[in-house]
Amino acid sequence: MDTSALLPGVKAAARESGQLILSMYNSGQYQAESKDDDSPVTSADLAAHEYLDRALRALADIPVLSEEGGDIPLAERCTWPRYWLVDPLDGTQEFIAGSGDFSTMIALIEHGKPVLGVVYGPVHDLMYYAVRGQGAYKEANGETRRIHARHYHEPVTSLCIAISRRQNVDWVRSRLTDDLDYRLLPLGSSSLKSCLVAEGEADMYMRIGPTGEWDTGATQCIVEEAGGRILDLGLARLSYNERDSLINPNFITLGDENLPWQEILQVEA
Repeated sequence: MDTSALLPGVKAAARESGQLILSMYNSGQYQAESKDDDSPVTSADLAAHEYLDRALRALADIPVLSEEGGDIPLAERCTWPRYWLVDPLDGTQEFIAGSGDFSTMIALIEHGKPVLGVVYGPVHDLMYYAVRGQGAYKEANGETRRIHARHYHEPVTSLCIAISRRQNVDWVRSRLTDDLDYRLLPLGSSSLKSCLVAEGEADMYMRIGPTGEWDTGATQCIVEEAGGRILDLGLARLSYNERDSLINPNFITLGDENLPWQEILQVEA
């Protein structure tokens, strides 16, 4: 399968899905309810899921694993050499709250690794994308540019750390060494915070709390192509489609992997 040839169609699908979500957001014509795990879901999530399921299957006849259709047993999933991994609406709480920090995320997973990733934020018509081995890019304000995570050539005294608006700030601070200064940057959508690290606007994003594999698949490809990493709190690479559960461990998105993260995050050797 020619992954690069799929990219234009995936970008178009993400943009169309995002515009569908945006129309419901702007009009306020949507319904919200709670899932069994008490996380929110809206009719915008479901409409985007239905659109992307059709659009992506038309691009490549492979399975689609979506947050809104993820109840597929490992016994079936483990037979897939490749599949689409989708979060139709990342940042549902921000969508409901009216902050504008939400996005559509699409990844292509091959043999357990993200090889293509697209993130589209419709409110600002902002898109990040990457194909493995071909770099990471950002489209905004009619321009496209290649992006890179921030790398340091001198000793670091201060870091910018993106966190969720709904994150327990004291818990985050408790995980960090006292030897550095930190500027905390609270934002909404998980994907957009990881993309800030990919483009060098933040040094790290720490996510504590439940997320699904669809929350990191697209951004993992983008971040890695930008020179960063997405790891669990033990500094191990995230895995895909290897467990019965599709829930991620707590994770961090890092820009410069050569910084002493084990010390910064107080990870025991």
